Amino acid sequence: MRSATLGQLTVSAQGLGCMGMSEFYGPGDWDESIATVRHALDNGVSFLDTADVYGQGHNEVLVGRAIAGRRDEVQLATKFGIDRSAGDHRRVLRGERDYVKRSCEASLLRLGVDVIDLYYVHRPPQDVEIEETVQAMAELKAEGKIRQLGLSEVDASLLRRAHEVHPIAAVQSEYSLWTRDLESEVAPAMRELGVGLVAYSPLGRGFLTGTVDLKSLAGTDFRNRNPRFQSEAAAANAAIVEAVATIAEARDLAPAQIALAWVFAQADRLGVTVTSIPGTKRIKWLDQNIAAMDVTLTDAELATLDPLAAKVVGARY
Repeated sequence: MRSATLGQLTVSAQGLGCMGMSEFYGPGDWDESIATVRHALDNGVSFLDTADVYGQGHNEVLVGRAIAGRRDEVQLATKFGIDRSAGDHRRVLRGERDYVKRSCEASLLRLGVDVIDLYYVHRPPQDVEIEETVQAMAELKAEGKIRQLGLSEVDASLLRRAHEVHPIAAVQSEYSLWTRDLESEVAPAMRELGVGLVAYSPLGRGFLTGTVDLKSLAGTDFRNRNPRFQSEAAAANAAIVEAVATIAEARDLAPAQIALAWVFAQADRLGVTVTSIPGTKRIKWLDQNIAAMDVTLTDAELATLDPLAAKVVGARY
């Protein structure tokens, strides 16, 4: 496993997104999820991503149990800021100082750790300016409760404002063959400020793997409501999957490995450190994703893949 640097934090270049173990992608399995996290650590995938909102704290507890006794092997990232306490239809994006402090203490307790390696604002706050939120995070760092500061899904202006308060180590954004929104404005700001990219949903929420049966998704699977997975959009987007699958078949690889290799191939072009956190709750898919680290795409393959994002039908949320 290669390593990457986010601020002053060294992480495995490919991490593990743990969200689906608790929510959003159908039912989970506690024991299988624990085994998957531990298998990741056994194979050099040490950068684990969770958030207080995933399963309303369930995911942090799960990750904490999985890494018990192995804390020194892990670079642990979690997030705060999405308050669902009044229900999903009335959720609030929060960032006021006292809320940030309480959220961090609660996450530390659920995770069973003394310090969080990378602490993100999950979404830009609605209730205060970003400066107040980042200042509170800086205080947490000074107190030894977090090591590095991150932002998730921010624009270039907010990134620059936040960075003026305290250096930002990483921006987590959706980034994949079919989602490249950050390239026009956010990536240049990241390059200018020396901020790394943590790409979430690098497999297009599973769509790019070609293995998702839309008709059999669990009723609780949020992809049932995702615009790109709806019938007409999904039919149109199938052409993207076919293009990826064609390259994969010629290389005797899985489509997921081609999609992940594409993400890592963008580091030089973007001029930023690129890490990736494909999510899975099964060892079989984890092993497949890890093997993608050995895949290097040719110029001809990249030329085929690069235009695909322009053909996507449907918003990403």
